[in-house]
Amino acid sequence: MTPSYAIRIVNDRLRAESIRATYWSVTQVLEEFRMLLTTADASVRQHFLRDLRRFCTRNVKPVRGQTTDRAYAAAQWLIRAQSATRDDGVSLGYFPCDPKTRGWRASYPETTGYIISTLVAFAGRYGATQMLDAAIRMARWEIDIQMPSGAVQGGPVVAREKQTAAAFNTGMVLDGWCSAYVATRDMAFFDAARRAADFLVDDLDEGGYFRTNGEFVSRGEVKTYTCLCAWSLFRFGELARESKYSQSAIRCVDAAVRSQHANGWFPHNCLSRSHAPLTHTIGYTLQGVLEVGVLARRADLIDAVLRGVGPVIAAMQDPGFLSGRFFSDWRPASFSSCLTGSAQVAIVCYRLAEITADPQFAESADRLVDYLKSLQNLDSPNEALNGALAGSFPILGEYMRAGYPNWATKYFLDALMLQDSRDRRPS
Repeated sequence: MTPSYAIRIVNDRLRAESIRATYWSVTQVLEEFRMLLTTADASVRQHFLRDLRRFCTRNVKPVRGQTTDRAYAAAQWLIRAQSATRDDGVSLGYFPCDPKTRGWRASYPETTGYIISTLVAFAGRYGATQMLDAAIRMARWEIDIQMPSGAVQGGPVVAREKQTAAAFNTGMVLDGWCSAYVATRDMAFFDAARRAADFLVDDLDEGGYFRTNGEFVSRGEVKTYTCLCAWSLFRFGELARESKYSQSAIRCVDAAVRSQHANGWFPHNCLSRSHAPLTHTIGYTLQGVLEVGVLARRADLIDAVLRGVGPVIAAMQDPGFLSGRFFSDWRPASFSSCLTGSAQVAIVCYRLAEITADPQFAESADRLVDYLKSLQNLDSPNEALNGALAGSFPILGEYMRAGYPNWATKYFLDALMLQDSRDRRPS
């Protein structure tokens, strides 16, 4: 077989796989479209049609103000997502077209982990003891399902014998345990956090990348966004007063920044399509580098975040729409918006506004958050919709299509609390 013939065979196979993938993707979208139009739940159908109409006409009016009320609505939705499960974890989300559940999915350990931190912060800010109680129940549930290695499983909760470890998920739950420990000083949380932190330290390779990406993301490459784990590792290092954790965190973030392109783009930075990463995973990377940079007093890391967030802000469309994916030259790579990613970029911008005192970052964050407010449900007769943020806009967009993943609402709530903090600052 000649080299040119072999190359042609490979290209033909790749083209065929791409055609098949596109066919099944389009087929799935059309089926979900049909289910949304024919669902017996009129509230879901009406919301879908309104969402589609607003997207097609670009008729989205940003909402200024109402920040506290919308933050409470988001927090209450997270509590409903916890109540919808058989345990004390938070449901992966509400997916009315899911043929298996037709509604709430099973608990999701990864995102329950960082929801703990959000609800602890919410409780501290607004004096909401119900939210703190819910967060502590989540943290205890995470201990119950922690793997013997100290790791946290990938994917929705499964029986212990079916668990597979994932470094990223472990870092997200480590963050929740750190927050639960700070709030309660309960050593059970500290001990679980130490086991998770030790797993992460041991999982780093010589280059500063985690080895155990898990079964639920594409294989064969490092995952740059896992540097978000460095933030929780550094947090635990400070709580434990042991430098090995903070030093490992810095190694992890340094590895991510070494790979950054001159234009601010990070390679290998997506769950499945690294040539066109989601704003969701871009947000993970930016937040991880930023927060470790602040804790370690590393100006070079903050500069890396400035390089990475600038092109994203520049690509934002009026009045606050952000494409859900970007190519390496920062051209938009998706027709829809990943709402989780928009909230995460807003969080990074609010933090940069605090750190640099540059008001342009706060203005960009406000545009993103005020746009997201207009997409939050508040007055539906279906309580599963109220307070939530969808995966995509339109709801049949590319990311977490036709549903409301819990982490979209979690990051939206984080952004709302930061906006509320700025709004309440003395003039």
